[in-house]
Amino acid sequence: MSFAEFLHQVGGMGRFQIIHTMLLTIPIVLMASHNLLQNFTAAIPGHHCQVHINANNTSYPNATLHLDSQDLLRVAIPMDRNRQPEKCRRFVTAQWQLLDPNVTEPNGTQLDTEPCTEGWTYDRSMFTSTIITEWDLVCNLQKFQQMAQSIYMAGVLVGALVLGGLSDRFGRKAMLIWSFLQLAVMGTCTAFAPSYISYCIFRFLGGMALSGFGLSTACLIVEWIPTEFRTITIATTGFVYTLGQILLAGLAYGIPDWRWLQLTVSLPFFFFLIYSWWFAESARWLVLAGKDDRAVKVLQRVARMNGKREEGEKITTEILKSKMQKELSTVKSSYTISDLVRTPAIRRIFCCLSIVWFSTSFSYYGLAMDLQNFGVSIYLIQLIFGAVDFPAKVVVTISMSYIGRRISLSAFLLLAGLVIIANIFLQIVRTSLAVIGKGCLSAAFNCVFLFTTELYPTPIRQTGLGFGSTMARVGGIVAPLAKMLDDYFIFLPPVVYGAAPIISGIVATLLPETLNQLLPDTVEEVESRLVCATQPYSAPSLSPSVPSPGPTPSCRPLTPSMSPTPPELQPCSQSQLRVCVHIQV
Repeated sequence: MSFAEFLHQVGGMGRFQIIHTMLLTIPIVLMASHNLLQNFTAAIPGHHCQVHINANNTSYPNATLHLDSQDLLRVAIPMDRNRQPEKCRRFVTAQWQLLDPNVTEPNGTQLDTEPCTEGWTYDRSMFTSTIITEWDLVCNLQKFQQMAQSIYMAGVLVGALVLGGLSDRFGRKAMLIWSFLQLAVMGTCTAFAPSYISYCIFRFLGGMALSGFGLSTACLIVEWIPTEFRTITIATTGFVYTLGQILLAGLAYGIPDWRWLQLTVSLPFFFFLIYSWWFAESARWLVLAGKDDRAVKVLQRVARMNGKREEGEKITTEILKSKMQKELSTVKSSYTISDLVRTPAIRRIFCCLSIVWFSTSFSYYGLAMDLQNFGVSIYLIQLIFGAVDFPAKVVVTISMSYIGRRISLSAFLLLAGLVIIANIFLQIVRTSLAVIGKGCLSAAFNCVFLFTTELYPTPIRQTGLGFGSTMARVGGIVAPLAKMLDDYFIFLPPVVYGAAPIISGIVATLLPETLNQLLPDTVEEVESRLVCATQPYSAPSLSPSVPSPGPTPSCRPLTPSMSPTPPELQPCSQSQLRVCVHIQV
């Protein structure tokens, strides 16, 4: 008996699963807000040097009393190549002659200018306050804006590495509770940050917590959901994340002050922390971690909520151990990140998924960071980029359910890459193509997230998902660096952003299909599936005169050491046998 059969015994997709999934999904609404928050809290409004005019510099002492703001800018601030006021320099002395319409305006570089020694004046019509206006992160300090986002992404990366591994060791629920607490506290501290340095520190720690929250939530949802409901459940969480992107546009529009906006998306996590104690620890993890008594109690609790009390009472520690003897006999006492490359099948999955996670995130953030060039309101483009995810995720959900995970992932990545490259030649529909590309990449994210949880076995599922998330964060950090390639060739960034998903779409075809398969509980099960999938299956002879050859070597564990009974090679389980037959058909 596999764990999936125990799950069916206690009610399958019952009331517990629905409530549990709903409560786990609600915080995902604000995940998008934290990931994309700096689009608004670190927005760069229009600005120019503060105008300082000494009336003694002109023969008209009362001249400033009769000038409007545009005239003051004309005499105090030089114009750039686009005939807009320079953002980082001003005239040393007021150029009153520029007010005379009969005077030909000289090039600003021919007149003496100086840096903005007295600060800047900002256009506060859209944003009343951002970290840019608060700490004057413009001109030669503008690089600190991107640095703040990179530091946040680095925190998400570290969180995926650290908290992902800790979740496999101490449990999904424990790490989820800790992540809620850390995100609530660090997010609130960020809103009250007195300096840029403290802001970056709090954002880094908040990014770590967000990563742990996302990974633990994914595993708790997947490990409590029956196989046939897994796709639609993960798709639902994807729709909730999309809803969060749209919500962020509304929140940012209604709260133009960055501190209040930061506080608004952080305080709800204190509420999530309160009800997170109700969550049930993953019974799969408890069994494989040797906590059989707790696993039985959790399963019985689930059975009671699903109206299967009598069925739940039948589950005892002895039954749990005996029915899952094979899985328990092959589980190591502890797993590390090295287990992702120790065996052939896991190593192959690990390498392919790393490339897919990296390239998907790399191209996704490459598009997201180009919002300022669309020429429309940042709120509107955020709304459009969020709304396009709904049809994209509907399509990918149907595709994953009927065509399969592997083909769906590969197709969306290839389409995204081709659309991004097409932007080079079809500039007139640039915004439309970017929206299509973003939708395809969002669909690919949805697919690879589910695919990753289904490919890795339970003991290293969180670690594998954490490393995948790590590669995604690396892609997000590298994406802005690729944008700098346009200094050498203007079309180079879109070529790079488009080539990455095309390459990963090809690599995705090397992954095994997981449609309608049970979640693997051990590394050995994944290895056996790979052997079954890559070697032909020889059916036993149906003739009574010809003896059956027995199970073929292609459907046996790779080595005797992987078998529960070391001296003998064991045949595949029934589920693995079905995989062999299915692939041959």
